[in-house]
This record gives sequence, C-alpha cells and structure tokens, in this order.
Amino acid sequence: MLKNTFGFKLIFLSFISIISFNSEAQKVELLKYGNFQQWVVRELPQSKIIGGGIKTLYEIGPTDTIYGDVPYKNMGGSPWATSNVFAKVMGVCKGSNAVFPSNRGSGNTCAKLTTMFDSIRALGIVNIEVLVGGSIFLGEMVEPIRSSSNPYSKMVMGVPFTRRPSALQFDYRMEVPDIDYRVYCSGFSKKKTFEGRDSAEVFIILQRRWEDSDGKVYAKRVGTGRERFFQKTDWINSHRLPVLYGDITSLPEYKPWMGLIPEDKCYYTRNSKGKMVPVHEIGWDDPDAIPTHLLIMASSACGTAYIGTPGMTLYVDNMSLVY
Repeated sequence: MLKNTFGFKLIFLSFISIISFNSEAQKVELLKYGNFQQWVVRELPQSKIIGGGIKTLYEIGPTDTIYGDVPYKNMGGSPWATSNVFAKVMGVCKGSNAVFPSNRGSGNTCAKLTTMFDSIRALGIVNIEVLVGGSIFLGEMVEPIRSSSNPYSKMVMGVPFTRRPSALQFDYRMEVPDIDYRVYCSGFSKKKTFEGRDSAEVFIILQRRWEDSDGKVYAKRVGTGRERFFQKTDWINSHRLPVLYGDITSLPEYKPWMGLIPEDKCYYTRNSKGKMVPVHEIGWDDPDAIPTHLLIMASSACGTAYIGTPGMTLYVDNMSLVY
C-alpha cells in the first residue's frame, strides 16, 4: 500500500512538473504600446470652406498633444498606425477619425475601432460622404492624404521582424448594430447597399520579403492567423489567435480569407529607394522559414475599402505575442 501511494505521488508530482514546464515555456510579450494606455492627441484645424473648427485625431504612442495641420510620424518608437488621417486635397485640410481611446474600467484604456460615415460639407452642403472603418496596424500612415483612391498605397504595412511566435493574444469586445446590410460609399460614386452584415477582423501575417534590382518588392507567406468576428460579445480576455506556418490551404483551420493577398489588394511598403511600392505576395514559404516582416491589423471592417456596416465596433486591448 505504501509503495502504491509513493508511486502515485511520483506520477502526480511529475504531472505537476510537466504543467509548470509548459506554462514557463509559453512566454507572452506585450507589443510596445499594445496595452493602449497612452495616446497622442492631434488637434487639427480644418479649412473654413468645410466649416472650419478643430478636429481631434488620436494615435497610439506616448502621451502628447500636437497642434496644427502637421503630418503625423510615429512617435516614441510606437510601431502602431491607425486609419485616423489628416488629408489635404487642393489646399483643403480635413481630418478623419474612427479609432478612439476608450475606458474599459478601473483606469484601463483600450482601443475602440468603429465603422462610420465621414462627410465633408462645403458651404453647408454635403458634397462628399465616405464610409470609414476603424483600423489599427503595425506600420505607418503616409500623410497628408492627397486622394481617396487606392488607400493601401498610403499605408506602410508591416514592420521588420525575424521571430516565430505561436499566437497573437489579445482582449476584445464586439458591438454589433441591429441591421443586416453593408454599405459601399467612397465619396465619388453613388452609395450602394448590399445584403448581409459585415464582420470585424484581426490578423497576424509573417512574410519573408525581398527586393529586386528594379525596386519591386516580393514576399512569401511564412505564418498566418486571421479571424473574423460576427457576434456581439462582452469582454473576452487573453483570446489567442494561433499562427499556422507554411502552406495552410489543406489544414482544417483554413478559411478562404486566410489565403495569399490578391494582387489587386496588395499592401504597400517603402523600398530601398524610399519609394512606396506594392508587396507582391507570390506564394507560401517553407514551414520552417524565418520571416523578415510582421503584419498585425485589427479592424471594424473585413478589409475592403469603403465597404462596411455602420456602427460595427471592435474593442481591443493587450495585444501580445506568444512564444
């Protein structure tokens, strides 16, 4: 009986040791400014022809306030950019904001991303209306925005990165409007309505990029995690989005939206000459490949410019990488 008890204790202690070892092996690293406790406030004076006044824009970075129509550059080493932008078209200054700091209680701040209409009023008349989705991403927004065409060409998408995380971890909450349609509204064509509610999404993509002698940039997909959110939720903490490596098209976890980035929706980067160029994602890399760049985005819309469900709102907090 004593021998059996001793053996059981050894098995139990070994089991506890395995649990402890696995727990220690999984390291969670918060991305810089990924707790969204600090924000840059931009007080942007808009042109009088569109009503004037001050438009407040928010950026993720060290606590600070910027006054004036100044193009924003990432501050304090922040890797984060937002869809909040300063536009200057034909001398007219305009701000757009769909990402906000939000209080989730007990002094904690998160990022609120919402899909909403933004309009320009000239002499009191609405002449341009655009549907904007709230997005945050690793990279940089190139300001001032000069036109609404090809919005991805104004975004430096991704940051240099050579590690291989197992997951993206974050807290999130969803607010879903009681409507079942999507709107296309680009400002320069007639507003269109489609059946079916949009979704919010979060993704993590690892790429191995290279540049040819002509300055064109290509990439192979190293790792993928992409999830869409359709339902209203309370706060879900420490949610993990696994990173799947190599060609994932035959895996049961694969969804159509997790595929390679289509040529007509290329993300952009600056090449070695400082020119904004598309990143052509041409295939899946080996499962053990080492990436050169990390892309993370959270958005209240599913990724198609000027299309979404007004009022769709995604709250995110504590963006971290798991190893």
